[in-house]
Amino acid sequence: MPKKYMTDNTDEKINLRKRFQALRNQLHSAEKDARIREHVSRLAGASFFVYYSVKSEVDTHGILSDLLQRGKCVCLPHIEGRQMIAAPYFGGALPAGMYGIPAPASEQDLLCEVALVPLLAVDRAGNRLGYGGGYYDRYFAAHPNLFRVGLCYKGQVVDRLPAEPTDVPLHAIVTEEGLHCLSKT
Repeated sequence: MPKKYMTDNTDEKINLRKRFQALRNQLHSAEKDARIREHVSRLAGASFFVYYSVKSEVDTHGILSDLLQRGKCVCLPHIEGRQMIAAPYFGGALPAGMYGIPAPASEQDLLCEVALVPLLAVDRAGNRLGYGGGYYDRYFAAHPNLFRVGLCYKGQVVDRLPAEPTDVPLHAIVTEEGLHCLSKT
């Protein structure tokens, strides 16, 4: 029987999202982003599914340029309704997609090896606090072999976050201090 996915808007998670959004706004810096970009450049893989950063998310614009210059296959999220796909990206300007986030207009879904994902907080077991729409969890459940890496600042890493049965944990995170593999406890 397929898993049911629901938007997670429990009071606890709503409060956590507000708290960690404010924290991420404080932690955001170009210097930290540059160090994260350097660490990401060491990740192996021929194809990358990367979020297009907005607001105080770890900046991915330089990462996208680096990957394209290195000849990697690069995809960005394209959302239609409740589904997200990995649409090919070749550089350049993008139209506004869902939530006003730039996204490729293509509806072609490519299979990538590594996913670089945004987050508000992450725990040491890889549980990710996102924005509550469940897009990444649904995508990860459909693509279980994808190496899932969260991009965040050190201060966004906590000991434990609430997790739902439908949450798909990350394998690793990259912070300004480097790549950190996460335990599956």
